[in-house]
Amino acid sequence: MKDADLLTGKPLSLRSGVRLQVCHQVGTQPGIVFLHGGLGNRFNLRSQYEFAVAQGWEAVAYDLAGHGQSSAYDRYSIGRHCRDLTRLLRQFQIKRPILFAHSYGVPIALEWCQHHPVAGLVLVAGGTHDLDPWWEIPLMQSLAWGGRHLFHWDWLQRRIAAVTSRHDHATVAQFVAESPVPVQHAPYAALKIFWGYDFFARRRHNWHLNYPALIISGGQDPMFTDEMGVALAAHFPQGRHLHFEAAGHLVMAEYPDPINAALAQFRQNSTPLTLP
Repeated sequence: MKDADLLTGKPLSLRSGVRLQVCHQVGTQPGIVFLHGGLGNRFNLRSQYEFAVAQGWEAVAYDLAGHGQSSAYDRYSIGRHCRDLTRLLRQFQIKRPILFAHSYGVPIALEWCQHHPVAGLVLVAGGTHDLDPWWEIPLMQSLAWGGRHLFHWDWLQRRIAAVTSRHDHATVAQFVAESPVPVQHAPYAALKIFWGYDFFARRRHNWHLNYPALIISGGQDPMFTDEMGVALAAHFPQGRHLHFEAAGHLVMAEYPDPINAALAQFRQNSTPLTLP
């Protein structure tokens, strides 16, 4: 019999009106919590989740509200995402996790760790500000207004998949197969909370980044550049920047083995810290 997919998950009701699709594997601490990006789902970080489970680490991956198989919010905010993450980790009694976040998952990780201790942050293709290139907002608005329905056509999904990454690895093919461009309205509505996001403007001078941090970027990524990765790592006293020149926005699927190796080294070197 074929082994069950580790990322099948199950629905979990954390509060009235919100049901998240959640994958959880018990294991050693610190646990790794995976946060996907906008328009994505829990499958986006498959390679890293399966690697974590294979190492015997506790691991959690889930669909953010409004994405994948999770229910939608009536109104979106980063604070609501953070509160759901708090409830989720309390459910599993996970303390001081390593947060592994991709793209728009990075602001959620940054905001959450302002109020909760973490063992470390792995931030992939996402940062503190300037996260939306000039073309993203009008494009996403046009899709939200109705253009998304075009993606019911399989040929268009295949075309998008063909230009998503310059790599033809099996992990990239699986990524695009498991993460087609959404045709539902909710993921597009959820994006708006990240447009114009500026961590330092929100926090002014009252912010804490005294955590071990691994920043990962790709040289072919139009949304998070090498320079942005260097700048973000510099904000962390214990920050390190890992750059893949030939990678795009899907760097974790394009280079799963070196990123998994870097995650293992990062976890080994990280120790739980209390908030300053």
